[in-house]
Amino acid sequence: MSILKAGSKYTKTIILFMLMFLLIMGFNIASNSIFAGNKTDLQNKTNLRQMEKIGRALVAIKQEQGVYVAWRMLGTDNKNIKFNLYRDHKKINSKAIETSTNFIDKSGTIDSKYSIEVLESGMKREMTREVNVWDKDYLSVPLNKPAGGVINSETYEYTACDSSVADLDGDGEYEIVLKWDPTNSKDNSKSGYTGNVIIDAYKLSGKQLWRIDMGINVRAGAHYTQMMVYDLDGDGKAEVALKTADGTKAGDGTVIGDSKIDNRNTSGTILTGSEFLTVFEGKSGKILDSINYEPARGDVAAWGDTYGNRSERNLATIAYLDGKRPSFVMARGYYTGKVNGVTRGQTKLFAYNFRNGKISNVWNTIASETVNTDYIEQGNHNISVADVDGDSCDEIIYGSCAFDNDGKPLYSTKLGHGDAMHVSDFIPSRPGLEVFKVNENKTSVYGMEMHDAKTGEVLYGAATEIDTGRGMAADVDPTYEGAECWSIGLNVDIWQVRQGYMFNAKGEKISDMGSIPSTNGAIWWDGDLLRELQDHNWNVTTNTGVPIIDKWDYKNKTLVNLKTFTGTYSNNWTKGNPCFQADLFGDWREEIALRSEDSTELRIYTTTIPTDKKIYTLMHDPVYRLGVAWENVAYNQPPHTGFFLGEGMSEPPKPGIYVR
Repeated sequence: MSILKAGSKYTKTIILFMLMFLLIMGFNIASNSIFAGNKTDLQNKTNLRQMEKIGRALVAIKQEQGVYVAWRMLGTDNKNIKFNLYRDHKKINSKAIETSTNFIDKSGTIDSKYSIEVLESGMKREMTREVNVWDKDYLSVPLNKPAGGVINSETYEYTACDSSVADLDGDGEYEIVLKWDPTNSKDNSKSGYTGNVIIDAYKLSGKQLWRIDMGINVRAGAHYTQMMVYDLDGDGKAEVALKTADGTKAGDGTVIGDSKIDNRNTSGTILTGSEFLTVFEGKSGKILDSINYEPARGDVAAWGDTYGNRSERNLATIAYLDGKRPSFVMARGYYTGKVNGVTRGQTKLFAYNFRNGKISNVWNTIASETVNTDYIEQGNHNISVADVDGDSCDEIIYGSCAFDNDGKPLYSTKLGHGDAMHVSDFIPSRPGLEVFKVNENKTSVYGMEMHDAKTGEVLYGAATEIDTGRGMAADVDPTYEGAECWSIGLNVDIWQVRQGYMFNAKGEKISDMGSIPSTNGAIWWDGDLLRELQDHNWNVTTNTGVPIIDKWDYKNKTLVNLKTFTGTYSNNWTKGNPCFQADLFGDWREEIALRSEDSTELRIYTTTIPTDKKIYTLMHDPVYRLGVAWENVAYNQPPHTGFFLGEGMSEPPKPGIYVR
């Protein structure tokens, strides 16, 4: 006889049990969901991006009075999330922490251990592992510095240079992929031999995972090797995609192509020979797949010269071209030049997927003197990615032009090449994203300009009549709505600043040269919503730069130093680049990674300034996360968010993401 028969003495008990079970399951789906979006999205992940699963990045740093503790709010967390902080297994906050993701523990000591309890709807969701207290405001990552050498009678050493971060082994923590540059690295426009480019991977503990030697057929310089470090196939572990050549040695010792081939000419440049596109396993550095590289070099003169300046300028980025999973885009060319009195030039982009262990081409697009002519000579020394048209798929912002997610040309402002570009919601009162860009052409109608990221419509700008080589966009003045933007123009013959302008989001000029912030970098560092300026103090005697972070005093129009990173050096004398910046530890503010003076360690500095601003980790904002991926490319620029982050900002939009 069925125990569910009407009137059965078991019926009420079973029904009650089933209701409780459904209630519990429903609560778990609501409170523990890692998805954003509507109910359908939560069930089938429609219109959601797969992103890496990362932990709370809890960090504790000893201060004069107590311990500063900070942790992540994730982009997949619900708004009502709260936290309890434990020191040595004892809760130390009197009520759940709900308005920030940092805490000053005045009773903490260097021997304390901390963990975070995560609460949703009053229920415990997770407890992090314990962390020790740092005795200084940076994490020291020991580096295995390669031995220098001698080439063409020139001695060279190695310095730690551009880096990227991703979870290489699937443990929920970021690892570091770091490029070693020889001191004789060269710009494309210069002749001369260089030492080999070396690429290492490290755990944050300093454990070295692997080393890739790019070999003699890959020249050292900012424009040759762009590192795409990302989880390309969605298995929870990141890969590394690189343009390689004959003689490149993988992390397991395997050699690509023919190690006996030497394609260097008598000028030390490389204008012939095979090029390959290789995806390496992030955990081991072994080769997963390798194919012929496209866009290929081909006829060197077709790019605008015969000595390899224009043909060897490469860019790369990660992009969610289908709106759901990452692809990677390899690009070549952004100048034109005259060859035998004839203007020549090309721009080529090739998009790829890495799925099931294989690289496959998704699309390619070409601009030349005969096709898509408005798209040549429009490239920048940097690249950016964002969904600019609201279709959930990423577009490629290539300087003065942009390409749709299917590779088709989207628009060209026809304002030409530039050295710096920034993409974000800089003007929150208008829909969509904006691009702030400076231009190199002295005769351009705009030496600096802000344009609509979707259409290319110029919103405002200024003629500068000089090579405008630096520009920045960030909210540094709370008296104006949105972000400010500013630039400097250079006399490149004597490297002197000759002109500078600063505009507010309405396009009104608010400062001239002498009353504008530094233009090299920007970083969220202190406790307010304004962005700080990252730069360096350059020593002309020693040819070294000591990195700094300054605050713009908008009332007195001057810079105020917040932090000088003594014992470290920047990576580029004109730009003051760090090895990388990213939201790596603690709350939503950024960390900055710098090489020690002797390049034997990488120091990752974090802020210890309290803030009452509660924002999810920037690494779960799609535009910012892809910015961290392209940050190492060519002329490094800081990553920006896809929403306005500044004074008077609205609540950040919930990112449409899920994690594995």
